Amino acid sequence: MAKKIVEKVINAPAQALEMGVNQGQKLAKNTMEAPGKAIAMSKDQGQKIANAMPTSAKNSYKKAKAYWYMLGPGLTTGASDDDPSGIATYSQTGAQYGFSLLWMSIITMPLMSVVQEMCARIGLVTGRGLAGNIRKHFPRSVLYVSTILLFAANTFNIGADIGAMAQAVQLLLPKVGTTILVVGFTVLILLLQIFTPYVKYAVYLKWLALVLFAYIISAILTKPHWISILHYSLIPHIQFTKDQLLLICAILGTTISPYLFFWQTSQEVDNEVAEGKTTLKMRMGSDKKQIRRMRIDVWSGMILSNIVMFFIITACATTLFNNGIHTIGTAADAAKALKPLAGNATYYLFAFGIVGTGLLAIPVLAGSSSYAISESLGKKQGLNHKLSQAHTFYGIIIISMLVGLAFNFIGLNPIKALIYSAVANGIVAPIILIIIMLLATDKKIMGEWKNGRLSTIIGWSTTGLMVIAGIGAIYALFPQ
Repeated sequence: MAKKIVEKVINAPAQALEMGVNQGQKLAKNTMEAPGKAIAMSKDQGQKIANAMPTSAKNSYKKAKAYWYMLGPGLTTGASDDDPSGIATYSQTGAQYGFSLLWMSIITMPLMSVVQEMCARIGLVTGRGLAGNIRKHFPRSVLYVSTILLFAANTFNIGADIGAMAQAVQLLLPKVGTTILVVGFTVLILLLQIFTPYVKYAVYLKWLALVLFAYIISAILTKPHWISILHYSLIPHIQFTKDQLLLICAILGTTISPYLFFWQTSQEVDNEVAEGKTTLKMRMGSDKKQIRRMRIDVWSGMILSNIVMFFIITACATTLFNNGIHTIGTAADAAKALKPLAGNATYYLFAFGIVGTGLLAIPVLAGSSSYAISESLGKKQGLNHKLSQAHTFYGIIIISMLVGLAFNFIGLNPIKALIYSAVANGIVAPIILIIIMLLATDKKIMGEWKNGRLSTIIGWSTTGLMVIAGIGAIYALFPQ
């Protein structure tokens, strides 16, 4: 009885939305087609430029094009890690401690890359998402606790990200009201996620990843001291204060996040479905070519994610820290503080990046919760399905977005939202990592594609580190 009630509540938003589709069809169609038209125009212009190039340049262009087409779920997963909440965390790191924690961007790169590669491999080999594998191989209690905590953490994060996007737009257009912006972004993201065919939607997310280069450019414009940067990047500097402990835990929680695990695994499955592998039997197993493509994709996405972290910390350390500004509340606060110190170009790039990363990350946050809960309940899931085919899946996305939107109207401080999110992630991340390790090292499940020795060592080390980080975050947040 309770399960039926829960299902009815989850399905209700999707059913109600489906009833109103006809009235909003024109708006939805225009919303879906606009990004595609822009991308098509940029492709046409790029091809014209390529045709005019000399032969050697054309060959380089072809290689770059082939590499770009190889990228997919790994790139979007890595890029979504640098969401507005992550930008706020990295900005605060640079403002409060200068270059001291730059080494975190180096050390976390192989850790998150190995973990995300394991998630992708699990999806490719088993043909199921992460929640589907947990449901099959572990007690239901573990699955339900993990998915509830994941939903809570993601929803807090969505609320904070929507608010940050609105604040970023207000930096550029001060007269636009907050209500219009937060509601507008929520509706836009829902329309794209629910009504855009998966093949097109995956392309949109992929192109949105390029917005991250705004942070690399903005950092270079601040003219940082590269010798100091090299020093602090290679030699860890830790003060062992409570504040720094909390910030280190926040960085680990931001880079190695549970929502990335679920999204990566499910996107690999969705990609296979889009290629025609519509049954579990067709998806099970893998080959060297597929694994190689996946590794290039995953490592490219994680390297980009950490490079962006590196440059955000660098930009804020060079400008804010060196000018005595040591506290940043939100990503928008960082952009505002940068304007008088680094100039308009850095200010606009930083603000533009907040909006772009929000458009990329929020669908990933909502989608990962939906994949996890839908698989937990044994319901159809995946962006390949239409609204009418997967009420539960899209219902959870709608609920996630609406609850996140509501946080912006009940006076919940965005920093508190991030703290609650960090605590939930600190609890759930070690649990999920242990499960990932048990799945990835089991030959019965993974066959020849089970973890090698190095992946196993790095994976368990990362799990241990996240256990310590979770305990540290809880200790630092609550006074003794």
